[in-house]
Amino acid sequence: MNKDYYQILGLNKGASKDEVKKAFRKMAAKYHPDKKTGDEEKYKEVTEAYAVLGDDKKKAEYDTYGQAFQGAGGGAGFGGFDFSGFQGAQGFGGQGFEFDLNDIFQGFGFGGRNQQQRGRDVSIDINLTFKESIFGATRKVLITKNNTCESCNGNGAKAGAGTENCSICGGNGKIRENRQSIMGNFTTVRECSTCHGTGQIPKEKCTVCHGAGVKRTEEEISIKVPAGIQNGEVIRMTGRGEAILHGQPGDLYIKVHVEKHQSIKREGNNLGTKLPVKLTDALLGATYSVETLDGQVDIKIPAGISHGELLRIKNKGVPYDGERRGDFLVAISIETPKKLSRKAKKLIEELRGEGI
Repeated sequence: MNKDYYQILGLNKGASKDEVKKAFRKMAAKYHPDKKTGDEEKYKEVTEAYAVLGDDKKKAEYDTYGQAFQGAGGGAGFGGFDFSGFQGAQGFGGQGFEFDLNDIFQGFGFGGRNQQQRGRDVSIDINLTFKESIFGATRKVLITKNNTCESCNGNGAKAGAGTENCSICGGNGKIRENRQSIMGNFTTVRECSTCHGTGQIPKEKCTVCHGAGVKRTEEEISIKVPAGIQNGEVIRMTGRGEAILHGQPGDLYIKVHVEKHQSIKREGNNLGTKLPVKLTDALLGATYSVETLDGQVDIKIPAGISHGELLRIKNKGVPYDGERRGDFLVAISIETPKKLSRKAKKLIEELRGEGI
């Protein structure tokens, strides 16, 4: 009974060569016997399917006849696939079967030949006053971390010494390793850890960083805090984390903590406060001075205002969209006297008589 190789790789019949290759990489990474999720039988089945569908001639035969012929008298098994070649050191059909680990794992979170290594990210916390969070601020911080060595500009070589071919990989930047398994001889390819894939090493190491290309030093970093930032938000500074030899530096993450204001609160792009108003001023009207983040602002209390009513001071709120700003909202809190003098009590009784 012929096997459905397309189904084994989770593909529809007639899938392209690129789709076959992509599906094989994914399943090979999942079922490889050396992994925790490995399944030797499943891996064998997946590899068998790829050996047919990954070869243009065999794929054409399989699509036409439902099996890949090996020629007259060939030792075809497993539905037309010649598996006898696994017993020799040459693998499939007398040809070496080579896996580049960078190709297999690329795109699956395991790195790849086009994915440059990155240094570690750095996280710090800063505190801001309420006013700084609204209008923005600039902070300077000192951080001790791995920075690019200034003596060798990060290449690890002594100035003027130059580089030479890596003795481990012979200047190729890659290491090929042969491994015997039940499926034959496999060759895996990985990046050389000595030269970090560059193929070159310093003839003489830098005397400052000893060839590491980085040195742990203290760096002053200027942080520009944008206007309107809120408590708990994080600022990301690309490339300001720890440096690494022959790779991209990590990022710097700054978590912001905003102190509370005694009398002003934020609601979206608006700011607000409560304004205590005397009963007589609420009845007759008056002018009060209100504390905003822009300074004291006079506000007119209209006669007959109600408790909890909001008065709006335009364009004194949170900056947003460039030059635009929210408003400053003033919530009226009418104060009721707890004690009354005889005269005040008499006057209020007269007001009651007037129906007020």
